[in-house]
Amino acid sequence: MLHVCYMSKKVNMTTEYIRIKQPREFDKLNEAELLERFTKKRTDIQTYVQRISEDKYRFWDKAQHKKSAEGFTNAESWFLAREIRKISSRAIPVRTSDGQHFTWLRLNYTDELLRKIDMYAGGNFMLDTKADNDSVERQKYLTRGIMEEAIASSQLEGANTSRRYAKKMIAENIKPRNTSEWMILNNYNALSKIDEEYKDSELSRELLLELHAQLTQNTLDNVEEAKRFRKDSDDIVVMYGGNIAHVPPDEENLNIELDRFIKYANDRETFTHPVVKAIILHFWMGYLHPFTDGNGRLARAIFYWYMLKNEYWAMVYLPISLVIKRAPSQYAYSYIYAEQDNLDFTYFYDYNIKKIIKAIEEFTDFANRVINENKDIDAKLKAYRANSRQKQLIHYLLADDSNHASILSHTRLNGISRQTAYRDLSDLEENDLVVTEKVGKTVRYYASDKLKELAKTTD
Repeated sequence: MLHVCYMSKKVNMTTEYIRIKQPREFDKLNEAELLERFTKKRTDIQTYVQRISEDKYRFWDKAQHKKSAEGFTNAESWFLAREIRKISSRAIPVRTSDGQHFTWLRLNYTDELLRKIDMYAGGNFMLDTKADNDSVERQKYLTRGIMEEAIASSQLEGANTSRRYAKKMIAENIKPRNTSEWMILNNYNALSKIDEEYKDSELSRELLLELHAQLTQNTLDNVEEAKRFRKDSDDIVVMYGGNIAHVPPDEENLNIELDRFIKYANDRETFTHPVVKAIILHFWMGYLHPFTDGNGRLARAIFYWYMLKNEYWAMVYLPISLVIKRAPSQYAYSYIYAEQDNLDFTYFYDYNIKKIIKAIEEFTDFANRVINENKDIDAKLKAYRANSRQKQLIHYLLADDSNHASILSHTRLNGISRQTAYRDLSDLEENDLVVTEKVGKTVRYYASDKLKELAKTTD
């Protein structure tokens, strides 16, 4: 099993810490002389800062390959860039155990990306899809979004189950067989609960405990760990790649910071853009690491909770973790860089804001692709008066010969009654569009030869 993100773990004394590397020349720099030269060539340094920050917020490992500022070495350019970043940044509420605050630099493209998210995550990206005025289509996209997020978020923390089986397990209400499958089902149920109920609640310790208990049901060695916050005696550190990436605050500081975290999440007096605040809460929860396990899933769930609470309702259609999972090391290092490079939260923010944009773009492509692929077969189905649910089921069955449905899966995926699901499937069977196979007590519905031939002859 590959653990691709932060994980909680007790370690022995020989475990090594991850240390990011700054230029070796730093110890030899004459800072006074360097700052004097900077005052004469300020524009060149500002241009360098933009070069290493604007399309992607880079740390030294990537910045060293960029052209240095005119008249300065790479190490000198990087030293001055870090100083400018720090001076230009603003403090955020997240702080270390010794009271130092993390800071955030508002990059030139920040407003552009936030505006795009405002437009799309508020639902405008639905305008070009049937889901804009079709509740069945909305339910389809909603189920896909929550399901994909549940699977990917769990896989980030080590769940070793295929997407295909995970979807089948959720759709057909199959009982999980192992910890990986419980992680995925728990995530699905928790995200659904956030959308249906928790988004209307204020954050509290009780809600955190309840949400954590849902996320970790049947996955903890000791079930009592889901009913309490982490203690010093748990000896928990955060691991990545077999090494220590982060040591969370001690028990005393954790309790102090949890209260500040909750107050910040519920605060409506001081305005912070909701997307920025949601990312801060995501980072803060991961940094505090308040439980012995499940903190990553909880941090991402809190992000969704805050976005939905602030009426970014379309976020439930966007599986952010699915995008993150393609480059998990970048996600882990966005935490590590933030903590180890001048407490610069911008690394984490920049990584996450780009992933939200990517998720929006991928959803839009997905929706348009589905529309284009299915519009011809939908035209043929008019003769059978198939409703939206039946059309979507037919599209699914035609996608793969092994795909099948049941009354239970049709009920769950569309949020309808068993009677309605049975009527949908019976109508398709009467029209010879599906065939049935009984497996145990379950009746499975597959695409019929007639349906397959109909799809082939579609213009």
